[in-house]
Amino acid sequence: MKTIEHIKLTPTSTIREALKVIDSGAMQIAVVVDNKNQLLGTLTDGDIRRGLLNGLSIESSIEDIFFKKPTVAKVSDTKEEILQKALTKKLHQIPILDEANRVLGIVEIDELIKPKAKNNKVVLMAGGLGTRLGELTKTTPKPMLHVGNKPILQTIIENFAKYGYTNIVISVNYLSHVIENHFGDGSTFGVSIEYIHEKERMGTAGALSLMQDLLKEPFFVMNGDLLTNVNFEHLHDFHLSQQATGTMGVREYDFQVPYGVVNIEEGRVKSIIEKPVHKFFVSAGIYMLSPEALSLIPSGEFFDMPSLFEKIIAKNDKASSFPIHEYWLDIGRMNDYERANSEYHEVF
Repeated sequence: MKTIEHIKLTPTSTIREALKVIDSGAMQIAVVVDNKNQLLGTLTDGDIRRGLLNGLSIESSIEDIFFKKPTVAKVSDTKEEILQKALTKKLHQIPILDEANRVLGIVEIDELIKPKAKNNKVVLMAGGLGTRLGELTKTTPKPMLHVGNKPILQTIIENFAKYGYTNIVISVNYLSHVIENHFGDGSTFGVSIEYIHEKERMGTAGALSLMQDLLKEPFFVMNGDLLTNVNFEHLHDFHLSQQATGTMGVREYDFQVPYGVVNIEEGRVKSIIEKPVHKFFVSAGIYMLSPEALSLIPSGEFFDMPSLFEKIIAKNDKASSFPIHEYWLDIGRMNDYERANSEYHEVF
């Protein structure tokens, strides 16, 4: 909530005074109050323009042009209630009143809907060779291939930042300078980036042994060649609610057998199922881990995430699954890359 001291007017204020207040206030609005600081109405640039078009002069009073029935919120209203009022009427600001109708401040809706900054780290695995994409990755690491109008890795970072996760750690190896030259310290993209250099490829979990000192709270791990619009905040909340050591994002995968499947017992055909579809859950390459999972990762060895989850399970710690129903695409082969480019603008 912002103060209104610099954007207050009275009904006798002139249009000239109102323009000065609105222009200097940076909120494109002024509040009109009485001598008890009770709200009488609001005034915008649009109200002034309409008044001038109707013949008022710059020295005219605002008495006849300010809006006398503005939408307001009470100081006791929740964030959700304020948002609902604003979104219903397409408002950018809402005055906040106390029980005596006095103006306490004004809320800017854009500020209200900004995500709360979170301390949790996001570890992005970007050291792979991407050999299945042939010539495309000879001079460019796969996470830096452009999909839409930007590198895959940039879309991933921007999506995390949208939910308030701005502490990024990127594990790099192959052509690491391309990634570091593009992102730098991350400030251009509204995030903070640290780099971990794998001297040898260490797998999707092995590189975590190089950053144990950085990971003191539950943290994300994600492959740097994925496109998804999953709600990362929901994944975080789910992980905490499950009190899990590790949570794996999973995706349903359907496989259709292209033939009739024959069930045989003791040489006799018992049934025939024509082209059956089998459904599986596969790892989506998106994880959230609690710090205690790090103790299960061997130091300086190649170690993949499935192996880490096997250790969590063997230790009888909780390994949870988080089904991903949102858009998700693993860009592993050329047809995936082409599909990503064709779908990007519609999805993102």
